Amino acid sequence: MPKITKRQIVAQVSKATGLNQNDVMDVVQKTLETIINAVADGKNIELRNFGVFEVKLTKTRVGRNPNAPKNQVIIPPRATVKFKPGKEMRQRVLLLTEELKSSQG
Repeated sequence: MPKITKRQIVAQVSKATGLNQNDVMDVVQKTLETIINAVADGKNIELRNFGVFEVKLTKTRVGRNPNAPKNQVIIPPRATVKFKPGKEMRQRVLLLTEELKSSQG
């Protein structure tokens, strides 16, 4: 599956808006830093039609070494970030279902 980089996003936004790429890069970088700082402070980020970044605490669980399955290791809870896509993103990604199924089979 192809990927898109931050630089490519900046170029596309610059082209669409007519703004200088350096200015767009500053805005994109500051936006990402704001999201990171908020999530690091335990806050959820909600971007309508895009999605929600949520901080969740995983449960304590038991892990096993595949090479020594008799040995159990307690994995402590930890904070993680979950992303839940918004309605518009979810709907548009669903449109890829048939395309992806046909390319894999």
